[in-house]
This record gives sequence, C-alpha cells and structure tokens, in this order.
Amino acid sequence: MKTYTHILFDLDHTLWDFEKNSAETLSTLYEQFELAAHGKFDKDSFYRKYKFVNHRLWDLYNKGKITQEELRNQRFIRTLTGLGLEPHEVPEGLSKAYTDLCPTKTAVFPFTYDLLQYLQPKYGLHIVTNGFKDTQYIKLNSSRLHGYFKEIVTSECCGYKKPDKRIFEHTLDRIQVRAQDCLMVGDNLECDIEGARAAGIDQVFFNPENYSHRSKPTHEIQCLSQLRQIL
Repeated sequence: MKTYTHILFDLDHTLWDFEKNSAETLSTLYEQFELAAHGKFDKDSFYRKYKFVNHRLWDLYNKGKITQEELRNQRFIRTLTGLGLEPHEVPEGLSKAYTDLCPTKTAVFPFTYDLLQYLQPKYGLHIVTNGFKDTQYIKLNSSRLHGYFKEIVTSECCGYKKPDKRIFEHTLDRIQVRAQDCLMVGDNLECDIEGARAAGIDQVFFNPENYSHRSKPTHEIQCLSQLRQIL
C-alpha cells in the first residue's frame, strides 16, 4: 500500500455537512422573513429551489463565469423569482442573513471527528477549498475543525480555483511536499478529483450517495470511516 505523509481535504460536502447546515439555515430564514405570507411556496419548495439554484451558480463560479458577489447577490433573487415572487418582493437582507447564519452551523459528516483524531498524529492535514475565505474560517471554528489542520488554502487567497491544478501546486509549495506524498479527499469529481489528478496527486472520491459515474479516482468511499482502510 502506498505511503502518504499529507492529506488534503475539501471542506463543504466532505467534512462540513453543507446540505444539512443550509437546510437548517433556510428553515430559520423562511420564518424570520415571513416568506409564507406570500402564499406561493412552502418551506420544502424554498429549500429545493435554493439548492438547485445555488448548485448551478457555484458551478458557474468554479468555472470562472461569475464572481463571488454575483453568486451571493443572485442566488436568492433567482430562487424566489423562480418560485413566483416579483424581484421587488425579494426581502432585502436575506442574502446577508444567510451568509451570516449558515457558517455558524456545526453539522459534520458521520465519523469526521473520529477520523481526524486518528489521522492527526500520523499525517499533515490541510484544507483546500473554493469556498469564500470569510465564511470558511467561521465554519471551521464553529464546528471545531480548525485545530486539526495546518494549512487552510482558499481559492481567494491563492488566486486559483479547483480544478485548476495551480491551487494544488500552490498547496504543495506551502507545505513543502511532493505530489506523490499527498492524498486529496473530496466530493466533487471535477474540482477535487480531476484537479488533484492533474497536479499528480492521488485522490479519494467521497461519494456518500453512491451515485454512478465514469471517473476513475484512485480510491472511492461512501463513508469517511472507510478512509482508515486506505491509510
């Protein structure tokens, strides 16, 4: 079995349970901003529509087609107009309220803490994320994850987004290690798996939903506890 010295982790959808934390946040905001009063959609519809819109916008952001500001400004406008509201009916402050609240949520995937406690004495652990710097640090601190990681590399700070191999090369320079000594763990086949492969780094595809695909990552797991079998 190959020996690694450093493990790189994506954050959202890999360790920090974005969908669960986002759902809790949207439920709170649905009540806080009295969205039911419009009579056009229920809480579940609001969540499903937001999830769809946000995923599409993040895909555009990762490909460099929209800015951070456009992503944040547009996701609730597109969600609520898609549910039947007029643009002027979209509550002011909704986007900021989401950005302020969601990163403070603390749900992580099963076995996250057990895994990190097992790995930390044996490997250098690092985060490589396209998430925005201001929110990623809040997430890491709120969920008590920050202390496990030596380097936190965000696309904002280094100037390159996954899957651009330069964000991985930047990370290797930061931690002063060779690509063959690292392993990348992430949930996104394009950003995490293909990006790491392009930089010569072995990959673990975290696929908790076990959906089918044609990619060929170095390893694939459905639960974080399975990573111990690889390491």
